[in-house]
Amino acid sequence: MKSFKIISLSLLTMIGAATHAQQFDANLQIRPRYEYRNGFKSPVPNGENSTSFISQRSRLNFNYKQANVKIKLTFQNVRTWGDLATTAPADKNGIGLFEAWAQYDFSTKWSTRLGRQVISYDNQRIFGEIDWSQQGQSHDAAVFIFHPTNHQLDIGFALNANAENLLEPKTAYATNYKSMQYAWYHTQFNKLNLSLLVLNTGYEFEKTIVNLAIDYKQTFGSYFSFKEKKWDANLGLYGQTSKNKGKNGSAWYAGAFIAYSISDKFKAGSGYELLSGKNQDDSSSVIKSFSPIFGTNHGFNGFMDYFYVGNHQNSVGLQDAYLKLSYISNKWQLVVMPHIFNAPGTVLDSNIQKMDRYLGTEIDFTIHYTIQKESVASAGYSQMFASTTLERLKNVSNAQNTNNWLWIMVSFNPRIFTLK
Repeated sequence: MKSFKIISLSLLTMIGAATHAQQFDANLQIRPRYEYRNGFKSPVPNGENSTSFISQRSRLNFNYKQANVKIKLTFQNVRTWGDLATTAPADKNGIGLFEAWAQYDFSTKWSTRLGRQVISYDNQRIFGEIDWSQQGQSHDAAVFIFHPTNHQLDIGFALNANAENLLEPKTAYATNYKSMQYAWYHTQFNKLNLSLLVLNTGYEFEKTIVNLAIDYKQTFGSYFSFKEKKWDANLGLYGQTSKNKGKNGSAWYAGAFIAYSISDKFKAGSGYELLSGKNQDDSSSVIKSFSPIFGTNHGFNGFMDYFYVGNHQNSVGLQDAYLKLSYISNKWQLVVMPHIFNAPGTVLDSNIQKMDRYLGTEIDFTIHYTIQKESVASAGYSQMFASTTLERLKNVSNAQNTNNWLWIMVSFNPRIFTLK
């Protein structure tokens, strides 16, 4: 009830303000998704069974614009069907704020955005919204934007704490990164786009019983993309340095993709990614494993999320060679993506012997159908053919078991109203 009152008050306030505004609109998103998981994220261990469930995202978005001011407010509820009794007096998850920011345009070239916001750049490999996950990803940050013609420079800052403290807490802040600073520059030359990124993230830890300290990780690199009528391609190159409780880090990433439109309906592409890792027989203290930080990792390295989606951190790294075949016809879109995974770092078996670096092959099928302008139905099927080396990395037995994943999702995105 309290959350409903807050939303109602916000809506009435913004509608009242909109009588003098240039524009105010509101829209909804209802997105239920069924999933059958049988080896999702990791091969099914012997003796374990598959599972299935339905999750749902419900969002209410308000957008307001007047002169030099823009405001966005997004409420959301994320749930699993059945996580609440039918007679429950209150919602288990409640209603949260996904976005709540205000932007002021000082001029046609200078702006600043303050508050809870999505930070997403380029192909979302380092900074992304993670829209596949029902909760998504947003940051509490201040972003300053300089955007003359064909150029854009974003400089962002964030400082996180658990509460309005009077004195320094005795325990380290572990909810998120403690601080963040970044600069992202983008420019365009005809059909070529170039982006440069420098990112610094600080993570707090307890150095001693009475002292807290912050370790920093730096991610820096560039992203190139090219697109014309038949061809499109992209290339990402990033390095990473860090310090973690006295250990230094040095890692890197390279990814490339090229595609050709064979016809108006059929497109074929191929790509390759290499995320550095550390050999299991490497006794040095240097951290050599690359971390995608805030990337939309579900969109890379297979949809079954075996790598870098809450897992595979500080490991042997990954090589991913893949194809992407897509077919579009009227309201239909079909995509097939086979991946071949290998470990760039050495993997050791139980006898400390080197194992084959082949990790497995995953094949992803997805299909999308546009029911109408604001409603889309999607489905997908994926299967992982895991190797014994992947079994070793995931610490499960019998990776040769069938590992597959099926999902069906419908997204309704109606616009409630627009006032101008």
